[in-house]
Amino acid sequence: MSTIVIALGGNALQRQGEASAAAQQRVASETAAQLVPLIAAGHRLVIVHGNGPQVGNIVLHEEAINTPEVPTMPLDTCGAMSQGEIGYWLQQALTNEFARRGMPNHAVTMVTQTVVDAGDPAFANPTKPIGVFYASEAEAQQSAAGRDFVFKEDAGRGWRRVVPSPRPQRVVEEGAVRALLDAGLTVVTAGGGGIPVVESEAQGMAGVEAVIDKDFTAAVVADAIDAEALVILTAVDNAMVDYGTPQARAIGQTTSQEMQAYAEQGQFASGSMLPKVQAALNFVAKPGRRAIIANLEHAAAAVAGEQGTVIVS
Repeated sequence: MSTIVIALGGNALQRQGEASAAAQQRVASETAAQLVPLIAAGHRLVIVHGNGPQVGNIVLHEEAINTPEVPTMPLDTCGAMSQGEIGYWLQQALTNEFARRGMPNHAVTMVTQTVVDAGDPAFANPTKPIGVFYASEAEAQQSAAGRDFVFKEDAGRGWRRVVPSPRPQRVVEEGAVRALLDAGLTVVTAGGGGIPVVESEAQGMAGVEAVIDKDFTAAVVADAIDAEALVILTAVDNAMVDYGTPQARAIGQTTSQEMQAYAEQGQFASGSMLPKVQAALNFVAKPGRRAIIANLEHAAAAVAGEQGTVIVS
């Protein structure tokens, strides 16, 4: 029996043009059907998921309703809302799949805080777009209504709020995750990379308006619970070199040294594959570990070493 941390990409939760609750619950059920065979095979799973589309929609709803009586909630609270929303869908989907297979297993979702460094350079250079588009910078600044928002022009589509994306330092509830796992539960945790918080001796913990890359947090969780494998499931079969060229080739079994060399060559796109590769390399920095990047539809085969990009120390 091995302990595996699964990082679910956006395709595991929402498909293009299918943003209704019913549509996302259907996708969650399809995702559960891919993951439960791993549990049936004896693996212990901790599931970390993204929340990009969902938290973006929550922010849109919050801004649309903003009044003195019903004020907009800050981004960290919106992240907590998304953890409950997506966690509910995944937890229910897993429970239904367990029942369908006659398995006695249970799943649980945990609201999770992730500590970030208040001095992280990301806070001085926010880059992650969120919320609505505005026709001009003046309109965007007017919408901020005195709040300390930063706006940038987004690929000619208009002005949009951007927020920091600091690196995760640790997950506050990692001990609880381990206890639940040891009790035999499948744990859904650190949704959206976790609710970003900073800590100080004077104030303890406080939420900050930021977003955290879920793959980096999944690697932090996997390290904290001494998982044997980190499995990053996405919409592509493998990481690739020379992507988009006639020489493109999939990376199968490889070493951390080889993947690091590819990353330094600029082989992986910064907004998509590079964070996955960096998170994988963070995890396999300790010996005896595996990190896998694979298609969600091939989850069981990837864990068996038959599909995907498999990185070892």
